Amino acid sequence: MPILSFPEPATPSDLRRQVRGLQEQAWPSPPGEAAPLDAPVHDPELRPLSLLLVEDGTVLAALDILTKDLVHAGARFAAGGLSTVVTRRDIRGRGHGRRLVTAVREAMSEQRLDLGLFTCDRPLEGFYRSAGWRLVPGAVLVGGTPQDPFPSDRPGFDKVTMAAFLSPAARRAEASFHDSRIGLYPGVIDRLW
Repeated sequence: MPILSFPEPATPSDLRRQVRGLQEQAWPSPPGEAAPLDAPVHDPELRPLSLLLVEDGTVLAALDILTKDLVHAGARFAAGGLSTVVTRRDIRGRGHGRRLVTAVREAMSEQRLDLGLFTCDRPLEGFYRSAGWRLVPGAVLVGGTPQDPFPSDRPGFDKVTMAAFLSPAARRAEASFHDSRIGLYPGVIDRLW
């Protein structure tokens, strides 16, 4: 089963419609507010790259990598985050999502990113760990914008921060991410990738 990779706007329309359908199943839009199934999901400024696990023309699992530079502890890093990770409901538990989430670290390395950094619901920590991602203890990602921050420790959230330190500079700086607030600020569309 191949993993296909496309910039989000260049994803073939049939595959993009399938991915959007899976996303709508996982995170339904409010009634009457669903975007067209072939519409882009992410802010183009974050250069969304879609990774799709496809078998016989059917999307089994999908995710998007969003990228931006971030400044943390006085250093600049090319960062990527996982967004909209989804597997078809009828085939969950067969390792398709894990295969994709494992492969994304290599894709980020090929993009020459310093680190992969994202939040997930606390119960999913074990899943991401099994795919090679590491917990960043005590870290809080601050999304949104500096004027309208959207932190991952806001009331009602139960998030943990996961990472892959890909470059030598990021590995040297790993301890600075522990127990810190990380100003990601991806904007108003992808508030907390």
